[in-house]
Amino acid sequence: MATKEMKQFTREEVAKHNSPDDLWVIVDAKVFNLSRFKDMHPGGVSVLLDEEIPGQDVTEVFYSLHRHEILQKPQFQRLQIGTITGEESVITSQARGQLSAIPYAEPTWQTQGYHSPYYKDSHRRLAKAVREFVDDYLYEDAQLHEEDGKRPSPHIIQMMADTNLHAMRLGPGKHLQGKTLMGGIVTPEEFDYFHELIITQELVRMMARGYGDGLNGGTVIGLPAVLNFGNAELKARVADEVLSGKKFMSLAISEAFAGSDVQGLKTSAKKTEDGKFWIINGTKKWITNGHFSDYFTVGCKTDSGFTVIFVERGEGIDTKPIKTSYSPSAGTAYITFDNVKVPIENTLGAEGAGLFVILSNFNHERWTMCCGSARTQRYIIEECLKWTNQRKAFGKPLNSQAVIRSKLAAMIARAESVQSWLENITYQMNNMNYKEQAQYLAGPIGLLKMHATRCAQDTARDAVQIFGGRGITKTGMGRMIEHYYRTVTFDSVLGGAEDVLGDLGVRQAIAKMPKNARL
Repeated sequence: MATKEMKQFTREEVAKHNSPDDLWVIVDAKVFNLSRFKDMHPGGVSVLLDEEIPGQDVTEVFYSLHRHEILQKPQFQRLQIGTITGEESVITSQARGQLSAIPYAEPTWQTQGYHSPYYKDSHRRLAKAVREFVDDYLYEDAQLHEEDGKRPSPHIIQMMADTNLHAMRLGPGKHLQGKTLMGGIVTPEEFDYFHELIITQELVRMMARGYGDGLNGGTVIGLPAVLNFGNAELKARVADEVLSGKKFMSLAISEAFAGSDVQGLKTSAKKTEDGKFWIINGTKKWITNGHFSDYFTVGCKTDSGFTVIFVERGEGIDTKPIKTSYSPSAGTAYITFDNVKVPIENTLGAEGAGLFVILSNFNHERWTMCCGSARTQRYIIEECLKWTNQRKAFGKPLNSQAVIRSKLAAMIARAESVQSWLENITYQMNNMNYKEQAQYLAGPIGLLKMHATRCAQDTARDAVQIFGGRGITKTGMGRMIEHYYRTVTFDSVLGGAEDVLGDLGVRQAIAKMPKNARL
């Protein structure tokens, strides 16, 4: 498509077009003809007919009411008829794939002039590639389906499979062997938990919480139990089908009867008389991806105690969507198991040893949630720093108010503390095997998640106060703030409630107290 040739005008020429039927304005050195558009203006025609608008430079007014992305939409680009002679636009969008120049919008290791002992060249290459992938392919699909409630588009799932993003989101391990990761940017042998942290943090930049969980979030928390505790045949078959994007799975633990208290679950599994099958009966609730999953990692009560079993969708399984605060694209479901027959070989780990299987699995699940929480807090900080810089109140920028700067300071301090603690724990994970992680990190990860989600909720509340009414409006300037405030509590509940995880961390610390410790 040929680019429309833009004429040049002086400000004096634009000023002559100042009537309702001949209405021009200037926005950032660009000239727009709004004569025909005024009656279609969503805010009403009176806004455009205010004496300070027709023929004037309305840059400041425009950016107090609209996000920059509005000017990039085709229907509004068509309204531009020229530019101001001798002037250039100074307001530009962040280029796709680029880092933000806003202070604290990026982690320290990605900020110019700063250093980190944790990240290597392969981490930087992967971060750049995943950011470009998210900006080029995922963002628009995420915004579309977060709103319409449909699951992520099949071609997106396939693209992620082709680049082995599904596999990388499970962390380092044998499941990566022989795979080409993101076009060869990082090898399976050098892939570590910092690489996974990067992927998780780049994906949440879509700011589409329900869609993000719908983007195979169930696989991230459901497949590791199969890979670590399933038999060889199960591992090979299920991993291939799920990581290739052909099948979907979820972790089915929570029930209406019990959530964090996994020992209180009521779903039962009884052996058949010949001992070859499990017969499962019960229900599960709030299961991410459950509505469209083909496979389920299910926690059950057995005669030997709590046991985890891999179950394939079939006769006796019914899934129904549950409406929650975020998008139905997550596939959150209520699941019923009615005399579901499952081969005994599908048992994950030993019978009665399900608590170890699930607690080991919980570490990784909770850690990924901390990764996401740390990054979305930064996104909100960036939104608030931009807004307070351009928004005027009492004739001055909003950030000239001490009370606003105090809120920003608290936001920044919280985000930096979460990221620093997260990177410390990630370093420990890189230097521990799976069993050592289960032994040493369950408590610290639980405490980190409690801290991260409490920080996130405080930041969400402060952001709404900064944005005011815009912060509780689904469209416009504060739409990201509204979305964050509405969905931020998911991380504080999923994977274990804050109080439960805090108590877990303290109880583990108490258990390790030296017997001779005294003041």
